[in-house]
Formats: sequence, structure tokens, C-alpha cells
Amino acid sequence: MNIESLQTDFDELIQTAMVSLSSGLTYLQLAVIFVIYASAYGLSFKLRHSIGVTHNAPVEAAHATTKLLYRLGDMIFPVLAISLLKISTLVGESLQFSPWLIQTAFTIAILIFVNSLITAFVTKKNLARAFRWVLLPILFLHLIDVLPFIVAVLESMSIELGNLSISAYGVARVVIFGGFLFWLGRESNAFGKAVIKNQKSLDVPTKEVFTKLFEVGLFCIVVLLLMNIMGINLTTFAVFGGALGVGIGLGLQTIASNFISGIIILLDKSLTVGDFVELDDGQKGFVREFRMRYAVLETYDGKDILVPNEKFISSLLTNWTHKDPKQRYRVDFSVPYATDIRQMVEFIKVAVAEHPQVISGEDVPFEERPDCEIDSFGDSGVNMFVEFWMLGIDDGKNRVGGDLMLIIFETLRANGIEIPFPQREVRILNEDTNATSMSREADK
Repeated sequence: MNIESLQTDFDELIQTAMVSLSSGLTYLQLAVIFVIYASAYGLSFKLRHSIGVTHNAPVEAAHATTKLLYRLGDMIFPVLAISLLKISTLVGESLQFSPWLIQTAFTIAILIFVNSLITAFVTKKNLARAFRWVLLPILFLHLIDVLPFIVAVLESMSIELGNLSISAYGVARVVIFGGFLFWLGRESNAFGKAVIKNQKSLDVPTKEVFTKLFEVGLFCIVVLLLMNIMGINLTTFAVFGGALGVGIGLGLQTIASNFISGIIILLDKSLTVGDFVELDDGQKGFVREFRMRYAVLETYDGKDILVPNEKFISSLLTNWTHKDPKQRYRVDFSVPYATDIRQMVEFIKVAVAEHPQVISGEDVPFEERPDCEIDSFGDSGVNMFVEFWMLGIDDGKNRVGGDLMLIIFETLRANGIEIPFPQREVRILNEDTNATSMSREADK
């Protein structure tokens, strides 16, 4: 195909269109198109409003599948219109006349459908604008059978680098379809993770395992498709893939170890999202997310610590909330020896139990209620302590120990009890002799 043949085809198309405009079949096609669009709109309106998931807008916390089905409801009208137009085109061709106007409407309907897909599923404006300016023109050229000519022209624009030939068409194909493929993979990954995490029948570790496996599988599929787009022969690649895999494995054994460690952690359920853990180096925080290579710990001061998965298996780990979210803590204080300890213990228990985060009440087992006991006899007073149970960790936003110290201090003061401070009794021996020595020094 060259420029002259393309010009000839274009002139013939213009002449055919002029002849068709003077034919009654043209107006018949216009009537068919009008009926098709009216029927498709009415039928799609009825279908969408008869199905609750496509009629009622989902809330923000709705299931990912519900949101997808609602957005697919916008596709009912263009799909019906395209289907009816295609049927009408086939009927017209079977009746031995050229339904060129219906074919034109069919092309426009496909472009509208793709534009609706971009509007519904591409949330970022810049990316949606790029899709409209790139994908829609390519689709239009394909529908009017001009794309093969443009592809031939781009393939002729190439450079040779040894045995490697790089054409403008190859570069454009990799850039356009590779970018689209990566976007599609990322959106599919986010959707798949949302679907898995919304499965209420699965526990958190199982969800994390399926999420990680889904992410790895999707990544492999995207890489294989991209290699196919780039024109790499996968059969040839498989020949030296084994040797290359050994070399990469030696260099990436740490990454592989972290990945496998993450799978082991999720399968044996020793660590789950939401656990509060403390590492052997003193780092501690809540587990917020598992990644392929590391886990994210969120500290109380707002920092995110990225901990390699291997460290959770190879080093000592304290999981504060793995078995039970309830924790026991104690607060120490002192009272004078003259204090009525039995009476003081009772009103301290009552004061501590009034804190909203302290587990207390008649329905709580006796051993988990606040308890005040003597710890030891100190130099200046009796050393006491209060034990209490609470949900979560006594730190950060969930700080309870500091509140209880203030409550204990105010309760003791309200009952006339002061916290003792260190005291020392000094006794002077041979007082008369010392007084005489001091007077002599004064006379000098």
C-alpha cells in the first residue's frame, strides 16, 4: 500500500458516499440507527435500574467487586448499541447492499465504548487524557483499516545494530503497550488484593499469603507479556534461562530468603497484621503491612520501620499481642510507715479501676482485676505496686501508666497520705567534748 493507492481509495469512498446520500437506503439506515440507539438506551436503562448493584451507588467501604459491577453498569448501553449495530451490518450485507452508514455508526459506537471504559476505570486525569490521545486514535485507524499502512511505514524506519534491528514501530509498540500493560497490572493487583482482603471467611494470615502469591503470579504474567511485546522469543530464552537463573539466584539470595521467610511467617501464623512486636535490637512497633521483601512496622512516634522478613525468623522476636491482646502492667509508688495499708489498698484499687482502659468490673475474673500489694519495706516508706490489665500496649496513644500515676498521687493526697522522701537521722556522739573543741576553735 502506497500514497497513490490510498488517495485512490479515498476518492472512491467520497464518490460512494455521494451516491449513497441520494439513495433512499441511506435514510433507511438513519432510521435503523435511531431505532437501535433508542432501543439500546431504553433496554440498558431498564436493566441497570432492575439490578441493585448497578443502580445504587456503592458506599466508600463497599466490596471491591460491588464497585466494579457498578462501574460496569455504565457499559450496558454502548455494548447493546454495538451488538445491535453489528447485527444490522451483517443483515445489510446479506441483503446485498452496503450499510456504510451503519458501519460508520458502529465505528463511532466502539470509540464511545472505549472512552467510557477510560472514564470509568482510569481515575487519574493525566493518565486518562494520555489514553484518549493515544489509544483512541490507534483504535480508530484500526477500524478504518489504515493502521496496517502506518505500521508498514514505521517498520521501514529502522536502524541496524549488528544482528539487531530496531524499528520505530517496535519502539512505539513497546512504549505504548508496555505502559498500558504495567498500568493494567497495577490496577489488577490493587483490585485482586482488595477482593482477597474482603473475604471474611479467611483469616488475616491466609489473606496475606494469597495476596502475596497473587502479586507474584501477576508480576510474572506481566513480565512474560512484555517480553512477548518486545519480540523476545520465549523458547530461546528458556534455553539459557536455567544458567541465568543460577547466576541471579546467587546474587539475589538475600531477596529470595526474605521472600520465602515472608511466606513462612504467614503460613505458620507467628506474625499477623496488627501485632505489636519488639525486635532483639530494641526496635518495636505495630505490623502494618507485609511486602515481598520486608514488613512495615509503625512506631508510636509516627515512623515506619522496614524490617526484612528474614529477621523475624533468624533473630529473637517478642510478639506482645500474638496470643492475647490483653497485657498486664504495674505502677510502683511508696507510702509512709504510718499509713493504714489495708484501708489505703482498697481505695487505690477503686481509683485505678475507674480508668476507662483498665479492665475491671464484676464480670471480669478476679485475677484480672486491679490489685494493690506491698512490694518491699524501703528506707523511707513502704514500697507498693498496682497491677492492672488492659487491651493493647501501654505506650503512645494508648498510654495508661502515666494516667494511673497521676490518679494514685491525687488519691493519696485526697486521703491525707504523702509520698515519703528520703530522710536521714544524724546523731552526735560525745556532745560535751565536741562543744569544748568548737569553742576553742572559735577563740583562736
